Amino acid sequence: MKPLSDRSAHFTDSVIRRMTRVANKYGAVNLSQGFPDFDPPQAITDRLAEVAKTGPHQYAITWGAQNFREALARKQKHFSGLDYDPNSEIVVTCGSTEAMMAAMMSITNPGDKVAIFSPFYENYGADTILTGAEPIYIPLVPPDFTFDPEKLEDAFRQGAKALILCNPSNPCGKVFTLQEMTTIADIIKKYDAYIITDEVYEHILYAPHKHIYMAALPGMRERTITCNSLSKTYSITGWRLGYVLASPEIIDRVKKVHDFLTVGAAAPLMEAAVTGLNFGDDYYQELQAHYTHMKQLFVGGLKDLGFTFTDPQGAYYVLMDVSEFGVRDDYKFAEWMTREVGVATVPGSSFFREDVHNLVRFHFAKEDATLQDALNRLESLRKKANAATDVDWR
Repeated sequence: MKPLSDRSAHFTDSVIRRMTRVANKYGAVNLSQGFPDFDPPQAITDRLAEVAKTGPHQYAITWGAQNFREALARKQKHFSGLDYDPNSEIVVTCGSTEAMMAAMMSITNPGDKVAIFSPFYENYGADTILTGAEPIYIPLVPPDFTFDPEKLEDAFRQGAKALILCNPSNPCGKVFTLQEMTTIADIIKKYDAYIITDEVYEHILYAPHKHIYMAALPGMRERTITCNSLSKTYSITGWRLGYVLASPEIIDRVKKVHDFLTVGAAAPLMEAAVTGLNFGDDYYQELQAHYTHMKQLFVGGLKDLGFTFTDPQGAYYVLMDVSEFGVRDDYKFAEWMTREVGVATVPGSSFFREDVHNLVRFHFAKEDATLQDALNRLESLRKKANAATDVDWR
């Protein structure tokens, strides 16, 4: 038979989602794939129950139901101060994963170069391969995950057409400062380039850090393609409701790509989710308080256990250093830890372009009892790892 496609051979399946399957196999506490084990807001699920009986149950407009896009525009105006036309500047997608792919396919041609900060969410690398673009990675330097503006600009000297920016960042929890965002914006404008922002954690922040919208900076509205979703903000990761915000010229392209990728997002879910988009400020304040509590519980527990880890400024991930155990293969270590300790994690090297094998990523979007169970199990990690002799991760 003739060979399969080259592009699909050059990346693996999702390591994050693979680790969920490993967690299920061994009955481990799943701190790998970033989804909560608590329910969405009741107002949203109550509305979904009503929609199940009354509809809509057929196709919505391809780029998203009218009332859903209008609600998105109102929310974006409230938080960013930017007016987006719901008819010409918004496309609703099947999750932010599709939003990112549609954005990439709309602005890049095969052979174009795209700058990406490292560490990065694993999908970005696959997106460049699938679109035929060439990634240029710019390191974020721990522990604060700062970047060298000269190295960022060098990516554009090499011809980068766009930058992908995850803010707040998965996996390192970095929240970019106004100064950093302004530096990035100045480089983008200097080289007449685009920026694709992934802002799915915009409301999950830890004081005193603030989310800054790239599109709201001077001269950046027309250059910014904002990708986002409802998954994290409303604890509905399984609903797969994402969206793209951009200028009419870009959105016209995104609409066409989206139409032939997925046709449209689920009509009944959009109808129910409008309820969440209409929540007042108190909801987002309570959300931030809730995540601050979960962060304090989990990172406080890691500190009590004597582990070294990053302190996230936003999102809900922690990178923990496992170099004390002599780890050379973090993939095999992550599977060993899931099986032997009973806590599932993600090998850190799946997020880095650099040669990094001493980190694993946990997420803490879990109920108190789940996090405490994980911490109780992690109490045995040091003893089991130090006692392990016949292992293949050293």
